[in-house]
Parts: sequence; C-alpha cells; structure tokens
Amino acid sequence: MPFQIETLSLISALQTALMAVMLWAGTYGDAGRVRRSLRIRSAALAVEAFGWGTLAASAYLPHAMLLLGGNAFNLLAQGMSVVALRMLLGESLRGRLVLAVGLFGWLGVAWFGLIEPNYQARVLWGSLAIGINILLSVEALIGVAVRRHSRARYALLSVFAMAAALLIWRNIQLWLGDYQLPSITAPSNTNFLYVMLSGLQPLFAGIGFLLLYNEILQQELRLLARIDPLTGVSNRLAINEATTLMLANSARHRQPLGMLMLDADHFKSVNDRFGHDGGDKVLCSLVLSIRTILRDSDLIGRVGGEEFVVLSPGADLASAMILAERVRATVEKTPLIIDGHSLTLTVSVGVSVAGLNDRDSTALLQRADKALYAAKRAGRNRVEAAVEKAFEEKLTQPSA
Repeated sequence: MPFQIETLSLISALQTALMAVMLWAGTYGDAGRVRRSLRIRSAALAVEAFGWGTLAASAYLPHAMLLLGGNAFNLLAQGMSVVALRMLLGESLRGRLVLAVGLFGWLGVAWFGLIEPNYQARVLWGSLAIGINILLSVEALIGVAVRRHSRARYALLSVFAMAAALLIWRNIQLWLGDYQLPSITAPSNTNFLYVMLSGLQPLFAGIGFLLLYNEILQQELRLLARIDPLTGVSNRLAINEATTLMLANSARHRQPLGMLMLDADHFKSVNDRFGHDGGDKVLCSLVLSIRTILRDSDLIGRVGGEEFVVLSPGADLASAMILAERVRATVEKTPLIIDGHSLTLTVSVGVSVAGLNDRDSTALLQRADKALYAAKRAGRNRVEAAVEKAFEEKLTQPSA
C-alpha cells in the first residue's frame, strides 16, 4: 500500500478543512436561512477535519482519547451536516432525532471500544448511526426532488448512495472476511480503501451542497424579481408570465380565463392627505381586502402605482363580472384605518375574458385596460366589461 492510514487521514483532514474555509467564505454579508445552512455545513466540515486529524495523530494519542474524541467529532459532523441540508431545503430540522442518533452512536462505540472491546460490533454500531443520518438526508432530498427537478439534488443523492454502499461493504468485509481487524489503523486493504473513499466524501458532498445552495439562491432571486416589494403580490413581470401560462392551460383544458384590472379611485387625494407612506399603507390594506374574495387558484398582481390585475382561471364573462362586483363592493364597504383616521376607498374594475384558443396575453391585458378606463369615464366605483365579438363567438362555440 502506497500510504499509511495516518497519512491518508492527514490528507483528508487538510482537504476537508480547505473545503470548510471555501464554504465559509461564501457566507459573507447575509444571515438568511439559506446562508445559515451553508455556515452550519462549513462548521460541520471543520469538525470533521478535527476527526480526521485525530486519526492522523493516532500514534501520539491515548487509545481512549482517540476512540471517544475521534468518533465524537465524526458523529457531531454527521449530525450538523444533516441539520444544514434540511435547513437549506426548508425541511423540518429533526434536531432532537439527530442529537439522539449521535448520542446513540457515540455510546455504542464507547461501550464496544472500552467496556466490551469488539471492533466489528463497534463499527457496526457507528455505521447504524451514520446510516440513519444518511436516511434523514435522503428523506429531505427526495421530498423536494419529487416537486423540483435539480441536478444538484440528484448529485447529492448519488453521494449518499455511495456512502451507504461503502458502509455496507466495510461491515461485510469485517464480519465475513478471512481475518479480524483490531482497529481502523491496522494495515489492510479494507481499511485503506475505506479511509481513502471516506476522505473523498466531504469533498464530493461539499461540492454538491454548494451547487444545491447556488440553485436555491437563484430560485429565491428569481422569485424576488417577480414580487412587488410593497404589497408582496406578483409584479408586472410575474403577471405577464402567469397570463401566458394560464392562457396555454386554458386552451389545453378548453376553459376560459377571466382577467380583472382594478384601479384605486382618486388615489392622488389619498397621497395628498396621508403622504406617500400613508398611501403605501392604503395599497397594502387594499390588497388584503381583495385577497379575502379570491380563490386559491386566482392570482393578484400589481402592474402600476395603484393598478392591480387579478387572473381567474376557469372564469367566463358572467363569473368574472360577479367576482369583479364582489371585489368592488367589498372594498367600498371596508373602511381603512390609516394613522388613526378612517378612509373609505373605492375601485374601478375592467373585465376581459380570453376565449378557449386565445393565447395573446397582450390583447387580453389591453381589453381589460380599455374596460377599466370605460369604468372611470362612466363615473368610477363601477365594473365594466370589454369582450370583442370574436372572443364572444369563441366562448359560445360548443366543445368539439
């Protein structure tokens, strides 16, 4: 064998510590959930580096310190890695279970290492704890991979699959091999391959974790780019994308799509009375009032200063008009309390409906906008519809 176990362990300690530094360097300047998970993962790698360092210095450490300290570092790192991954994915952390698994593994290793020395049983006990941690990580990855396809998730699943296979292989070799090994530092092909492959796992898992972190961060940035920062509803970009998608779904399922365009009446007077901060509070309260009327499948977005759009899948002209009237009446009947003052707000609503084969989101928005201005010209605080004749014909055509 070209390397001793201690030499391999030292190499693993150095590369694991380097990976810890690299991950920690990527956490500067933010304390969000995603980056907190990266900090925990980098700290886990640092702890794991201490574990490898303990094994590398085995010739200079008492047996009890090597046994208890080295395994404590490794099991602690395993638990921290599980928590970090589950935090990154937004899953339940299972902190108590992770702690119990780590304590379970450490006590078993201590018992079969010091009280009733048995190297094979000690490895099996520790492998059970590591295996449970692997299952907790895989559970979190599968739970989100079913909903969101991700190459980074599949890469991590592959890493955990190889780690599980390595554990199984090592125990088979120890229990069914031709000779019994006294410790991990004993010269043997089994120990050599296990230490070498185990030392590569932090590198592969760290890279996979970093890729997954980058994917999730990009998803969050993409979501933030489509959210109105004041009201928390979709912005114009998100509404345009949602309209195109809903039109395609409506055509596929032969269902209409209703659109409401709302504008707060005389909103300039609100800003003049309460200032722009008060006007912002009015818009937020207006959104809350509208949301109480909408279905879960409906989508509301802000497309201008005080202009909002509601998309209502499956709503024909009659249903969209009923929804628009409910929104208008609810807003009118719901007084808003702004800085201790009561304010009654009204909205004008324009309604348009897409035909079964209509995929032109721009035309749908333009018709809703024309209907909105018709409502304003007619005196405000009212609902108007604008459906072109061609679209009326589409809506009345029988299904094929």
